[in-house]
Amino acid sequence: MRRRVTWSAMALAVVLAVTACSDDGGEPSPADGNGIVRIGLVEPQHLIPSNATESAGAQVIAALFTPLVDFDGEKKPFEVAAESIESSDNKLWTVKLKGGYTFHNGEPVTADSYINAWNHAAYGPNGNGGAYFFGQIDGYDDLQSTDPDGDGPQKAPEPKAKKLTGLQKVDELTFTITLSGPFAEFESVLGYHVFSPLPAAAWASDGVLKDGFEEALIGNGPFKMKGTWQHDSRIEVERYDAHPGTKPKIGGVVFQIYQALTADYADLVAGNNDVTKTIPTEHLASAPGDLGDRFKKSPLSSFQFLAFPTFQQEFAKPEVRKAISMAIDRDEIVKTIFKDSQTSARAFVSPAVAGARPDTCGEACVFDPAKAKAAYQAAGGPNRLQISYNGDGGHRDWIDATCNQLTNNLGVECVGTAETRFADLLTKVEEKTPVGMFRLGWSMDYPSMQNYLGPLYSTGGSSNYYGYSNPEFDRLVEEGVAAPNQDEAIKKYQQAEEILAREIPVIPLRFGQNNFGHSTRVGNVELDLFGQVDLLKIEVSG
Repeated sequence: MRRRVTWSAMALAVVLAVTACSDDGGEPSPADGNGIVRIGLVEPQHLIPSNATESAGAQVIAALFTPLVDFDGEKKPFEVAAESIESSDNKLWTVKLKGGYTFHNGEPVTADSYINAWNHAAYGPNGNGGAYFFGQIDGYDDLQSTDPDGDGPQKAPEPKAKKLTGLQKVDELTFTITLSGPFAEFESVLGYHVFSPLPAAAWASDGVLKDGFEEALIGNGPFKMKGTWQHDSRIEVERYDAHPGTKPKIGGVVFQIYQALTADYADLVAGNNDVTKTIPTEHLASAPGDLGDRFKKSPLSSFQFLAFPTFQQEFAKPEVRKAISMAIDRDEIVKTIFKDSQTSARAFVSPAVAGARPDTCGEACVFDPAKAKAAYQAAGGPNRLQISYNGDGGHRDWIDATCNQLTNNLGVECVGTAETRFADLLTKVEEKTPVGMFRLGWSMDYPSMQNYLGPLYSTGGSSNYYGYSNPEFDRLVEEGVAAPNQDEAIKKYQQAEEILAREIPVIPLRFGQNNFGHSTRVGNVELDLFGQVDLLKIEVSG
C-alpha cells in the first residue's frame, strides 16, 4: 500500500521549511488541499478488511474503505455507504446502498461486492481473523470446518457450504441479511470494517482472492493505494477524487511504519512526522514542553489487560490467575509510568459503552499483596512468570514495573519478553507457542458491551487468544444478543461479566485515553474513540 517516497531528503527539508507555520500573530496560512500527511504506525498484521483485527491495519482500512454506517457523538449509528438499513423483527435486515460509489479501479459498488466479500470472510478455511463477526448470519456454521476425531485442523473435512444462506441479493443496490436469531444492535455491528465490500478485481475465482491483492488493495473509500505495501517501511494512499462522500482536505497520507514508538515520537519532535498516535510513556512528562498545545488528549474506548494462556497447566486454575491480579498495584503504575494519563481498570468493559459498571472485577482487582502471596502459594502458582509484549508499542516501562511488583509481592522470578512487532506476538499466540502471560489491548469496533464480551471471551471469539471457554458465559452473551432491546441485552451482558470476575481469564489493568501529538504542518487533528485519526478532518497548512 505504499511505495518509496519520491522526493529527496533535501526537497523534503525545503517543503518542511516552506510549510511550517510561524507564530507571528498574522493570519493563519490557508489549507493546502493537496498536502501530504505523515502518520506513524506499527506494521499491520493484515490489510484485507475481514482479516485485519488490530488497530494499525484498521487505520489504513479507514482510509481505503467507506463503512456502511458510522457513529455520531452519542454513539448511535448513521448511514454512510448505506442509504438505509431496516428491520421489523431484528432478524431480517434489508440494506439499500447509496448509488454513485465506485471502487478505486472504477468498478461500481454493488450488492454483490458485499455478498462476495462476506462469504469469503465467513468461510472457515480462509482463516479470516474477523470471521467471528459473521457468526450471527444464517448458514455460518455450515461454512466452518469440523474436526470430529480431534486430530487437528489438518484432518478437518471441507465445510458443508461455501456461501452464507442468510445473504440474498434483491437488486444491484439492495441485499438482505437473515440472522440466525434477532440481534437488536446489528446495525451498529455493520459499522465494523470487516463488513467492507471487495471489487470483482479482487477474485482469482469464485471465493478465492488473487495473489498479491492485499499488497495493492482496492477499496471504496476516500483514499486509494499509491504503489504497494512496503512492509516495515511505509504505506502510501492518495485522495480518490471520484469518491461521492465527504472529501478529504488533504492530498494523501504516508503511513510511516516504525519498529519502536520512541522513534515515531522522535521524528515528530524533529519535524519528520506529522502525527504520533500514542505518545510513549517515557515521554509523557516531557511532551507538553516538547509540543506545547500540539500535545493532545481525547476519549478512547481502549482496555489494556494481561491475558493468560488458560490452556497451559500453570495458568489453568482461577485461583492462580486471581492471585496474580491481586499482586498488581494498578494505581501506582498509572501514577508513576503513565503520569495519570490513563485510569486503573477494575472491570472488563470500557466505561465508553452503555451498561458498563465500575469495579465489577471485585476482590480480584483489589491490591492486597499479603493475601495474593498466600493464595498464590496455596494454589501452587509457578515459580517463574513471563510477560510477553510487542516491542513496537512502547510497553517496556510498564511491563517491567508490573514484573517488579510480581517479583516483590509473590516471591517469584518475573521477566518481560519483547517480540519485535505486534504481528509477531499475535502469530505466536495463535500458534500456541509458549509466551507466558501476554499483553493485549482492545478498542471497540462498535459501541456495545457485546463487542467486548463476545470477541474477547466467548468460545471461539475472534480475539480470544487465550483459549477461555465457559458455556454459561456463552449462553448469557447469546441471550443478550437475542434480547429485544438494548436495556434487556445489557442485563444479560452484566450477568456474563460477573462470570469473568469469578474466573479471571484476563487481568484488567487500565482504561485509556488518546495521548497524541502533531506537527506544526497540520491542524484539525482528531483521534476518535476507536483510536483512529479522522482523515476527513485533518488539514495541511499552505
